[in-house]
Amino acid sequence: MKKSNTPFNYFEAATRWFGRSADKLGRVERSALDHVIKHQTMSEDLTLKLDQSATFGERLADKVAAFGGSWFFIGLFGCFMIFWAILNTEILGKTAFDPYPYVFLNLVLSMLAAVQAPVILMSQNRQATKDRQVTMHDYEVNLKAEIEIMALHDKLDALRVEQLSEIINQQQKQISLLMELIRQQGKNPNEG
Repeated sequence: MKKSNTPFNYFEAATRWFGRSADKLGRVERSALDHVIKHQTMSEDLTLKLDQSATFGERLADKVAAFGGSWFFIGLFGCFMIFWAILNTEILGKTAFDPYPYVFLNLVLSMLAAVQAPVILMSQNRQATKDRQVTMHDYEVNLKAEIEIMALHDKLDALRVEQLSEIINQQQKQISLLMELIRQQGKNPNEG
C-alpha cells in the first residue's frame, strides 16, 4: 500500500467541520486549529499559572478566606469567646473591662465581620475568574481533541478509499488475466 504524500488541509476541513471558513472562526476555535496544525500541546496547569500571577492582595485574600472558612478557625474563635467570657465574668469580676453583655466583644465581632466579608468576597470573585479561565481552557483543549479526532476520521476514510481503489485495480487486473486465460483456452480446445 502506498502512503499518501498529500498533506492534510486543516483549513479546508475546518470549513466542513465548523460550517464556516477558517478565517471566520472565533478566537478559541482558531487557537485550537492552530495548535493542531503546529502539532503543539495545549495541556497546562492553568490554576498554577494563575496562582503564580496573583498579586499580594489576592494571595492574602485567599489565605484569609481559607483560614476564616476552616474548622480550625471556628474552634479557635470558639475558644477565644469562651476565654473572653470567663475572663470578664469569673477572673476579673467587678473590675472587668467588658462585663456581661459584652458590648466591646460585640463591637470587635462586628468589625471583624465587616472586614472579613469583603475579603472573602474578593477571594470568591478571584476563584470565579479562575474557574471561568480554566473552563475556557478546558473547552479549547476539548475542541482541539475533537478536531484531531475529526482529522483522524478524514484520514482513515481517505486511506480506506485508497485501499479500496487499489483492491479494485488488482481485481481488474486479475479479471483481465482470467479473461486472457479463458480466451487462450478457447483457442486451444485440445489443451487442458
